Amino acid sequence: MSETPRTYVPYWDWKEKSKQTEYTEATPLLASDGTLLAKGWARHNVFDYNRDYVKKGSPMSKKEWDFYQVADGKYMVQLSFANIGIGGYVAAKLIDLENSKIIADATQLFLGGKKHVPPPKGDVPNRYKDKIGAAEFDFDTKENSRTLWFKSKLKGKEVECKFDMDIMPGLENITTVLPFDGDNTKYFMTTKQNCMPCEGTFRYGDDVYTFSKDTAFCALDWGRVNTPHKMVWYWGNGSAYITDEKGEKHLFGFEITWAIGNESNATETCLFYDGKAHKFGAVDVEVFPKPDKYMKPWKFVSEDGRFNMTMKPTFDHHSDLNLGFARMHTHQVHGLWSGDVTLDDGTKLEIKDIYAFCEYVENKW
Repeated sequence: MSETPRTYVPYWDWKEKSKQTEYTEATPLLASDGTLLAKGWARHNVFDYNRDYVKKGSPMSKKEWDFYQVADGKYMVQLSFANIGIGGYVAAKLIDLENSKIIADATQLFLGGKKHVPPPKGDVPNRYKDKIGAAEFDFDTKENSRTLWFKSKLKGKEVECKFDMDIMPGLENITTVLPFDGDNTKYFMTTKQNCMPCEGTFRYGDDVYTFSKDTAFCALDWGRVNTPHKMVWYWGNGSAYITDEKGEKHLFGFEITWAIGNESNATETCLFYDGKAHKFGAVDVEVFPKPDKYMKPWKFVSEDGRFNMTMKPTFDHHSDLNLGFARMHTHQVHGLWSGDVTLDDGTKLEIKDIYAFCEYVENKW
């Protein structure tokens, strides 16, 4: 892949702390002519999205996806749907994290951006049930639970998975809207929802893989975007139970995404503790991992000192989908994370060897 310039200012060049504009009330995302009206972040998705208002650009500039990642440190399942304007896909993938291999990857493609349209919000009760070719799926979100079901064929064998997860009352997430300089109709809006204990099974032929709520968590990556053709990003995410000094168990998670668009109004960086979001500032890695440092330790630094973590990689889930006119080149690196983080009230949490991931992606789509 040709060299893509790094678009993010490294931490040692930070001149001032980033601004964090929080939205708390329902807000329209776009004007009827496609102009972006909101720039910032929220603890729930308060941005009203009308896909008919998205200004038409290149055939693939408007993209909509629902992506779920279930993992327990041993196995990972990625359940995803995406509509990228000219078409899209639904997929279920099972990955053995300990042995660094893909066990099953059932993907069904479709053509035409108007055929399959997901709901406009991902963190409120909604249901997306559809059939695309040989694949059937049902993503059903209720107030305090979510159920994911998928069924298809792969190499003559049946693939079926079903997962049930808990959504604690009032569970907060981080929803961000990031603009792109030079075009007020381009934006990147995502919801990242963590800390959802998850149980279920993934069946491939006669082989069944089981996940328990004691060790497995689901993360939702929900996106509705209108972007330039070329992009890069980092995305790191994790959830775990941690124990405090009194021996009490707490639900902890974090979300760090950066290098996308203009982050002057918000950064996609947040801690989660017992269901509440704790916003902090911009992050970066000390050493740029490309081209040969993906399996070396990743040291993360935040501008406000509230996220000091190091990931010791165990597996680089590398993929390179190259269609010529479109390409997604991904290094999703999994590992054990240790360090310390600071909540909004100043409480410092010591983190030791929790499983999580961070990816570096270069996109042309």
